[in-house]
Amino acid sequence: MTMSAGWYLRRLSAMGPQEVAGRVGDTLRRRRWGNETPPAGPAVSGARFTAVLPAGAVEAVPAEAAKRLVAAADRLMDGRAEFFGVEREDMADPDWWFDPKTGRRATAGYAFDVPYRDEDAVGDIKQIWEPSRHQYLTVLAAAYAVTGNERYAERVADHLRSWWKVNPPLEGVHWVSGIELGIRLLSWVWVRRLLDGWSGAAALFEANPTALHQIWHHQRWLAAFPSRGSSANNHVIAEAAGQFAAACAFDWFPESERWRAEALRSLDRHLRANTFLSGLNRELASEYHGLVLELGLAAVAEADAAGVPVPATVRLVLLRMTDALAAVVDNRLRPPRQGDADDGHGLVVDGAGTDRWASLLATGGAVFGRLPWWPEVAAGDVRTPLLAALLKPYGAGVARPASRPVHLADAGMTILRDEEDRIWCRCDGGPHGFLSIAAHAHADALSLEVRQDGVDVLADPGTFCYHGQPEWRRYFRSTLGHNTLELDGGDQSGSGGPFLWTRQARSRVLVADPAGGGVARWCAEHDGYRPSVHRRRVELTAASRELRVVDEVSGPRRPVRLAFHLGPAITADLTGNRAVLSWTRDGEDRSAELDLAGQLSWRAHRGESDPPLGWYSAGFGRKEPATTLVGTGFADGAQGFTTVLRFRGQGGA
Repeated sequence: MTMSAGWYLRRLSAMGPQEVAGRVGDTLRRRRWGNETPPAGPAVSGARFTAVLPAGAVEAVPAEAAKRLVAAADRLMDGRAEFFGVEREDMADPDWWFDPKTGRRATAGYAFDVPYRDEDAVGDIKQIWEPSRHQYLTVLAAAYAVTGNERYAERVADHLRSWWKVNPPLEGVHWVSGIELGIRLLSWVWVRRLLDGWSGAAALFEANPTALHQIWHHQRWLAAFPSRGSSANNHVIAEAAGQFAAACAFDWFPESERWRAEALRSLDRHLRANTFLSGLNRELASEYHGLVLELGLAAVAEADAAGVPVPATVRLVLLRMTDALAAVVDNRLRPPRQGDADDGHGLVVDGAGTDRWASLLATGGAVFGRLPWWPEVAAGDVRTPLLAALLKPYGAGVARPASRPVHLADAGMTILRDEEDRIWCRCDGGPHGFLSIAAHAHADALSLEVRQDGVDVLADPGTFCYHGQPEWRRYFRSTLGHNTLELDGGDQSGSGGPFLWTRQARSRVLVADPAGGGVARWCAEHDGYRPSVHRRRVELTAASRELRVVDEVSGPRRPVRLAFHLGPAITADLTGNRAVLSWTRDGEDRSAELDLAGQLSWRAHRGESDPPLGWYSAGFGRKEPATTLVGTGFADGAQGFTTVLRFRGQGGA
């Protein structure tokens, strides 16, 4: 996907004068660097790595978690890995510039001249970048730490030496994006830590001129080209966290103290800027909440390991983020599927099958202390005991919610639950997104997600892709691609590109009552279809397991489509305006009835591609057919469209 002149104009209009000036400076610096030979960097002698794990940290890893880790490491040793739904069998000796999805290999040359958005020239950039975050190497290094088997350490060393040789500073696609450099630095810190018992660790890192050259250039790059202004979202957190971690653990350079101080200031500032006071991430994209929390915890762990003081505001934001996560997960510890998701992680040391969200809550409980209303989390991951061994406890004397929040007002997120916490409903009445471009937002105002025992019944379809497939990118972030109402065949908010919104709907919550008289109520409206206003009322009656949704549209008569996306496990039998839903959970048959608005004409769609409709993306790069019910007709303000979902069978009778 290449950007047009119109896109550049729209992107420029979303920037303020200070950001424009900063980007002009960045452009001039890139051109200057491109005309120069990358400097050799300072000479380093006598470097030592001291940020080791405390005694007993590895021994605290649960046996089952260690077993999963070793299984994942052995698969990697066999050369097999999966990235975004694409299976690879070449990871014993990877081609760092190859995209197995398209079969293309990225073009060479000066990094900032590589057209990384052009899939025809480069391939799928996410497929190329992901292995070079080196998080699979942290898995191999962790396998060495728990087993002492040197074959894992030797494979890590082989791959790092290969990567450093093929990707010299400023050459090629891996020197384009700061988030990639930041996460890669964090991976290298943990690789060195986890390999500390191996006799070759020092020769691989602090006694290796090539490694020192790479580490120094990564930090020089990050100091020169931080994400700015309207782009200062999760990317700037990753940049600051990686730079700070490296400047703490690899503090071998004359610039280390300055880089550490600047990165910590950036981390403090942007963690606060990226996070609501309620603790939810301002991008309103659940997976980026997880990414930022992981990055923040890993950065503070480096500070504590190095004895570097950290502002209390940094730990406070991370505590609030952890409490917010505990507040919004369902009874199977799944968070909302809101906004963009690209499967990004800050630190990976666990094997397949490890619950990311349970791991984060377990770490939060160990560091901050769990509150009585938190959901129960069984210990069972590698990362928690390792991070907890480095992180100082925090939270004593800090004001925290006395009961489980149900309405996080600043984020506009309300969670309705039945008394047994088996029915979970997320209602979206918050801001469209973060910063002027709202890069990772979807046109999903007033949308709903409904689950029973963790099963998506009314589902948020997800994200699927970023680059290279514009029609699918448009669909998965469209209004029609969510459980909400569309007018005139267009989105509530106007898109100017794959990560750019030029017009943003404004929402406001009118009612958020968690359980008045056994009925949880929510009501909100948005102005994305001016002069019309879309208002939605939702009621969850615990006793009857009934969810009632009423959509009202004020203003002139306009064509309307009302969509309800069913999860991939749900089978639907639609007759007229009634659908019987069925699925299986824990070996038990479940069912529900969905009574749809009678004023609309209803049709079931599944797995359609021209145009896309009826899909569910469980993870980045993956999609599968799922049923979407769409009602078409007209809204004239005379009456509302009423939808009633009644749960039956196990847990719903």
